[in-house]
Amino acid sequence: MNKVLAHSLLTDFDIGLFKSGKHFRLYEKLGSHIIELNGVEGTYFAVWAPSAKSVSVVGDFNYWTEGEHLLNVRWDASGIWEGFIPHVGKGNLYKYRIHSHNNDIKTEKADPFARRCEHPPKTASVVWDDPYTWSDTEWMKKRKKHNAINAPFSVYEVHLGSWKKKFEDNNRSLSYIEMADELVEYVKKMQFTHVELMPVMEYPYDPSWGYQITGYFAPTSRFGYPEDFKFLIDKFHQNDIGVILDWVPSHFPEDAHGLGLFDGTHLYEHPDKRKGYHPDWKSLIFNYGRNEVKSFLISNAIFWLDQYHVDGLRVDAVASMIFLDYSRNYGEWEPNMFGGNEYLEAIDFLKALNEAVYASFPDVQTIAEESTAFPKISRPTYMGGLGFGMKWMMGWMHDSLQYFSKEPIYRKHHQNDLTFSMTYAFTENFMLPLSHDEVVHGKRSIVGRMPGDEWQQFANLRLLYSYMFTHPGTKLLFMGAEFGQHGEWNFQESLDWYVLEYDTHAGVQKMIKDLNILYKTYPALHKKQFETEGFEWISYEDHENSVISYVRKGNTKEDVLVIVCNMTPVPRHSYRIGIPSEGNLVQIFNSDYKKYGGSGVSNKKSIPTEPIDWNYRKFSAEITIPPLGAVVFKVETI
Repeated sequence: MNKVLAHSLLTDFDIGLFKSGKHFRLYEKLGSHIIELNGVEGTYFAVWAPSAKSVSVVGDFNYWTEGEHLLNVRWDASGIWEGFIPHVGKGNLYKYRIHSHNNDIKTEKADPFARRCEHPPKTASVVWDDPYTWSDTEWMKKRKKHNAINAPFSVYEVHLGSWKKKFEDNNRSLSYIEMADELVEYVKKMQFTHVELMPVMEYPYDPSWGYQITGYFAPTSRFGYPEDFKFLIDKFHQNDIGVILDWVPSHFPEDAHGLGLFDGTHLYEHPDKRKGYHPDWKSLIFNYGRNEVKSFLISNAIFWLDQYHVDGLRVDAVASMIFLDYSRNYGEWEPNMFGGNEYLEAIDFLKALNEAVYASFPDVQTIAEESTAFPKISRPTYMGGLGFGMKWMMGWMHDSLQYFSKEPIYRKHHQNDLTFSMTYAFTENFMLPLSHDEVVHGKRSIVGRMPGDEWQQFANLRLLYSYMFTHPGTKLLFMGAEFGQHGEWNFQESLDWYVLEYDTHAGVQKMIKDLNILYKTYPALHKKQFETEGFEWISYEDHENSVISYVRKGNTKEDVLVIVCNMTPVPRHSYRIGIPSEGNLVQIFNSDYKKYGGSGVSNKKSIPTEPIDWNYRKFSAEITIPPLGAVVFKVETI
């Protein structure tokens, strides 16, 4: 006997939007929803399974018995099965058992729209509602007035499971609630403007770091309940810290309870393996040309912005989405209708995604992790772009790390590698990333890549960070890099917090805090970080001494900073540089300060300019540049 009552949350209008790829709040309709029907409380279930001949809800309320609760298929050929089950409520476990028309295949699937999942390795969905009273009104108001284009945007990237562990409690990770105290306090102390969380959507396999998602609408149960995760985000906001989530629309795993072969057919994944299977990650790729899949993915992006007040989405592996031949050999991909290698349906999907996000949430950011020269990633769609707010500057990351890994004696032959980024720095709204990908798989830690003895390694590290924070663009730094963790990141272990007992590590940490303050305090470093008018070379030609110097500019003549970097361990005394205008140079930052672990080579408090032509400028000044150091001067005009 079917104990499911006919009921629907879906209107004809909903169905029309869903089938046209334009329903962006499907989470309000599909999945499980606790409601009251005819005075009886229970749960409404709805799932998309167009190739099914029957769909049963099985769970702990019916002893996982197929046929006890059969859903009803809608009459409108939408492929949605739905119904109301009385007396099923919050905390009940369930899955969908689907009997397919395709070869009578039977699958047992977690709910694609579940708001909560069981703690892995268990795989059931959980009926849940998570009402939450937010206390971030001031932040949300401030966010509407905040324009990331001309404001400081400094991001601390975090893997929640390994940021800090409780050694005294079986080396367990912190809970969302504990992070709301410890992580929020730390990020605030370090003066970052944002935190980026590596994927928190439910995932079955810890070594995937969260990038193989099975529960797109559920924060992982590893660290607590969904409302606990809301509390963590709320706490960040109350402390003026934005939250960015890593989001993975590029691929998903083949786990039996996941989206693959959902109704016995290639429902979410593309049926052609050349478009539907990712050789690098041994995972499935969404069918971006299928309208219902578009609705699913865009609804998921909107969900986190809407229900969790998230301030941005960093979209993973965009390059793998927009190129048909990504990681594929000859014969393993098929050109598009124009004979090119662009994946046209994926490109259209990304444009639709960004248009939908910014239409509803104009004050958030979408950030593309994209490693190629594909044009206009961070330009509006009406200008022919993909519509992202920012793009990771992978070229800067690669060239800078390669340059800094070289012994200083050889750097004079590679200065162009360091300065090359400025030839394209304003073609996109770039974010400068030193991410988790740079400290794994044998690449060593950031400080571990630096040459020389311990003093030189840490001086190089401080110099790299100083160059990063004064280079145009927003910033991202992976956890542990801010205090010079020696070892590679290990997702199973806590960061090496004990190293802060040593002055070298504590010094780097102090400097990162001060660089964040510098970046936020001086408009020259952020007001025009995406505009050519915000940067000007003084000299990139002194290869012999491995010295570069440049100007950062804000909106007024007073918003001018001069930055000079010495890439060798030889201090440069009486080093003359051209200055943009007459006045005095006041040193406001020096990576060689003793409090950072440096040698203390510095400049006098104020250095007057002289009317001596230098570097094609009418005024100049003699300064001291510390060994493997960077200095920043404020120009006080007369």
